[in-house]
Amino acid sequence: MYAVIKTHGQQFTVKENDRLTTNRMAGQVGDAVTLDQVLLVGGSEPKVGTPFVAGAKVEAKIVRHHLGQKVNAFNYKAKKNVRKRWGHRQRLTELLVTKIHSGK
Repeated sequence: MYAVIKTHGQQFTVKENDRLTTNRMAGQVGDAVTLDQVLLVGGSEPKVGTPFVAGAKVEAKIVRHHLGQKVNAFNYKAKKNVRKRWGHRQRLTELLVTKIHSGK
């Protein structure tokens, strides 16, 4: 069984025991998280939501919080001696999918 979930403006296809990296979520390492925005539950009889499948949810556990890869950016204006350089590292959370409930 698999599910398509929506979290933090992103969609992911997940199965049980999958690891998934998303934007930082509230909670400590080891906490259980319930993701209830399930768009589709697949299997022998797929269920498609409008927009979400009623009663369906995905249970996950927070494995770790970490920082993503650094993204460097640079602005430059010719003949003006203007240069600006900066970097960004996104805060991320890694989840372990433990259970998929198909709903009604």
